[in-house]
Amino acid sequence: MANITLPLSPEVLQTLSGLNNIQLAWLSGYAWAKSQEVNGAAMESAVGFPPTFSAPNTILEVSVLSASQTGNAKSVADQLATRLQSEGIAVSRKSLADYKAKNIAQEKVVILVTSTQGEGEPPEEGVLLLKLLQGKKAPKLTGIKFAVLSLGDSSYPHFCQAGKDFDHAFANLGAERLLSRVDADLDFKSVAEEWVNNITNAIKENVINQQPQTQGGSIQEHKKAALTSISPFNKENPFSASLITNQRLTDSRSAKDVRHLELDLSGSGLDYQAGDALGVYFENDPDLVAEILAAVGVEGDAEVTLKEKTLSIFTALQSELELTQNNVAFVKSYAILAKNDLLNEIVQDVEKCHQFVAQTPIVDVLHQFPTKLTAEQLASLFRPLTPRLYSISSSAAEVGEEVHLTVGVVRYDYQGKARAGGASSYLADRVEEDGRVRVFIEKNDHFRLPQDPKSPIIMIGSGTGIAPFRAFVQQRAAENAEGRNWLIFGNPHFALDFLYQTEWQQFAKEGFLHKYSFAWSRDQAQKIYVQDKIQENGEEIWRWLQEGAYIYVCGDATKMAKDVNQALLEVIATQGKLTADEAEEYLDGLREEKRYQRDVY
Repeated sequence: MANITLPLSPEVLQTLSGLNNIQLAWLSGYAWAKSQEVNGAAMESAVGFPPTFSAPNTILEVSVLSASQTGNAKSVADQLATRLQSEGIAVSRKSLADYKAKNIAQEKVVILVTSTQGEGEPPEEGVLLLKLLQGKKAPKLTGIKFAVLSLGDSSYPHFCQAGKDFDHAFANLGAERLLSRVDADLDFKSVAEEWVNNITNAIKENVINQQPQTQGGSIQEHKKAALTSISPFNKENPFSASLITNQRLTDSRSAKDVRHLELDLSGSGLDYQAGDALGVYFENDPDLVAEILAAVGVEGDAEVTLKEKTLSIFTALQSELELTQNNVAFVKSYAILAKNDLLNEIVQDVEKCHQFVAQTPIVDVLHQFPTKLTAEQLASLFRPLTPRLYSISSSAAEVGEEVHLTVGVVRYDYQGKARAGGASSYLADRVEEDGRVRVFIEKNDHFRLPQDPKSPIIMIGSGTGIAPFRAFVQQRAAENAEGRNWLIFGNPHFALDFLYQTEWQQFAKEGFLHKYSFAWSRDQAQKIYVQDKIQENGEEIWRWLQEGAYIYVCGDATKMAKDVNQALLEVIATQGKLTADEAEEYLDGLREEKRYQRDVY
């Protein structure tokens, strides 16, 4: 064999001889990517992963995708991507908001983590892919291996439905399951950890071992992340913020109790953008705790053990366990202990059970079907207390180190007894001014103002859905943005429920609210909603869209958001002279361009 002269120094060759197979494969991809650079432009790397670059074709890449509404699905997908990389497996990690749905047919291995919202719908960022997979233009996915982890809340009848829909669609189009779908409830962490282990092993055994190529670490190109200061406070370590303002926004005669809350983040290092949410940890009402204990005959000082921590049952119920959101698992577990024929009949009928859960508070289940329990039995019935997320209604550019919330307090009567929501009543009634609230910032990068400050925006919301739009206009005003702002807002009564009325008037006076359309549903015989205002202003909405407008929707997912979506489709079809299918494609195009963004719940 002829001698070959390598263009490498002895020092480099000596270094290479000490590398293992995974390191050599990674370096191969690195060197290949460097050879592809044009004009010396540096490849970019992603924060949180090793330096990553475009992959040569010899390396199989696992696509880890997430469809997340509150960040949980994203965090699990990130955990999986990191684990796969540590095993030397090439990973393409993307949220579905940044993923071209039509590219799904080119994948080899797809791992999806998704949550569910509304009445079984996927999160906003997952809508386009699911529509494609379920639609007339769905591609064949033969040869693709996949797995789905579905996160949900069993207190809702369509538990994990989005994950079920994705899983069925992949299989129906010919893809092969690596693992059966796994559904996880609110307390998902242990399930997710086991799933990450199982998926990693399945990929190593059923994918990697079948590939003749050399496997390497992730070598996907990522966009460079902006460097920001990192706060020590997060969901696992919340900041204790001072409540400085608690002001009722609705009139005392209104059926709604909506509060404007201001919290002080000074010293936390937490920062946020317009569109983000604030996570709030809360404590249950001590009167509710006492009522539950009395209903089952348990003394408050009886001790229980939760997660290897011993504490009184009263403290456990007040600070650690979910008491205000009923769920199927609670009712079924209680039925076993109560041994009541009627309750057993209810839980055996799926439809009856979900209806009973939706209509009956936990404490009233105990009253209707009484039995005596031990403290440990009682504690075992409840899910862990989880923080609530609220859309932030302020811009840091306007309020500095404060953060503002617009909270609708959940209050209702059940068979003559006053009941209330856990977090909302805690904030409204049980935290005194200057009292402390444990909070964290939940980023929402898929509900953002346009990068171009000249772009017009149309903001559509009802009730507390107005919150992020107050933040948007504050931000636009602080930046003196030239883009026009249009607010379409609805609530029952002008005189009782006009949230932030004087502020909107001031924004209009200063030239930062260029158009406004208000729908007061109960101020006349015929109810008027935001979707009616969309139809009424269809010609102008279409004109704004032609001028590059972004549309934002915030509020109730089950009714309002669906009605708004349908009204927009009708406006697009009528004004654009399009068929229903063409209007759907147009709106999907806006969604893909990030010009149609929704924050619905």
